[in-house]
Amino acid sequence: MNRLLFAVIATAVIVAAVVLGALAGTPPGSSPPSHSPVLVAGATPRPAASATATSPVATTSPSLSPTPSPQPTPVLVPAPLTGRLVSPEVAAQHPIAVMIDDQADARPQSGFNAASVVWQAPAEGGIPRYMLVFQDTIPEAVGPVRSARQYYIDWASELRALYVHVGGSPQALATLGQSGQGQLVYNADEFRWGGRYLWRIKERFAPHNVYSDGKHLRALAKRVGAADGPIEPAWSFAPDVDVDRRPVGGRISFAYLANAIRYDYDRASNTYIRRVSGQSPQVDAADGRRVAPKNVVIMLVQFGRLNDGHPEKKRLEARNVGQGTAWIATNGRTIKGTWRKAAGDAPTRFFDSQGRAVTLTIGQTFVQVLPVGTKVSIRDGAVPVHDPLLPEAS
Repeated sequence: MNRLLFAVIATAVIVAAVVLGALAGTPPGSSPPSHSPVLVAGATPRPAASATATSPVATTSPSLSPTPSPQPTPVLVPAPLTGRLVSPEVAAQHPIAVMIDDQADARPQSGFNAASVVWQAPAEGGIPRYMLVFQDTIPEAVGPVRSARQYYIDWASELRALYVHVGGSPQALATLGQSGQGQLVYNADEFRWGGRYLWRIKERFAPHNVYSDGKHLRALAKRVGAADGPIEPAWSFAPDVDVDRRPVGGRISFAYLANAIRYDYDRASNTYIRRVSGQSPQVDAADGRRVAPKNVVIMLVQFGRLNDGHPEKKRLEARNVGQGTAWIATNGRTIKGTWRKAAGDAPTRFFDSQGRAVTLTIGQTFVQVLPVGTKVSIRDGAVPVHDPLLPEAS
């Protein structure tokens, strides 16, 4: 009887264990399964069970992209001689004026396209000479460098420029000796500084072989005390006008005795493509690009024979202080006005027929100084008239 009772009790215990295991969903002796939580709409999710040592649960933090730091907007200011937007440091670079040869053996010259302003005027017997003024752009090469003249010193003195030359007329050398330490300009004569800051190239013969570059001229400016600093602009500048307001065609021409100059207006680039003595467009030997300024100014000035004791040189002097007739060409249009210069070192300014200061286009300016009486031919193009009845060109 006792054995039978024991067997019944044992059987009941086993059945109860099986039933309880089935209700729990876990077979006897097995580990509980791992389940992902299921969320029911509207229900509050329960905290996940802590992981066991034998069933680790990996957790990761969300990846966040770093927020970039705002970059400072560069500060730009108008360059004083071109109106181009440049850094304040570039706008303060000391101007450098370089005398450049214009005889046939000197061509093609170097440095034109880096110049902010180019002056051209008669020098000896009517043969012209250039003065390239560098400020916001420094040339890779510049030359051939030639001798000084008093009226070029006057124009360079408007900026207290470093004045680079190879000798000069007695009149010019006397002025440089008295006022070439910054009073008017900073004298940079090749006779003193040649071999270090200027040099003679072998590819050309003297006197058409003196050259330099922007790096050496900037170093020379520092050497003679021509420090960088604020420059007071003498001219005003504005952006190019819209292309549909620019004319098609247009030409300006004149001559310095044998050296004929011609500008052809180019509507697309809003520049005046330059030619010398009937040749194809003038090219700057430093960069291989054609010479094409944004502005062309013509000044009529009284010239006379310089009585310097060397009549064979046929040197000239100019009455470039005062006022006279001027033509100002920009954006394909040319107006007649006046030039004014109150003193030798005062700025040369340009005015329209009503006495208002003219506004030039941002970029390079060529100033063509011609003797009074020179024949100047100016023919502006015409702005195309749009007919609203005609279809637009594709």
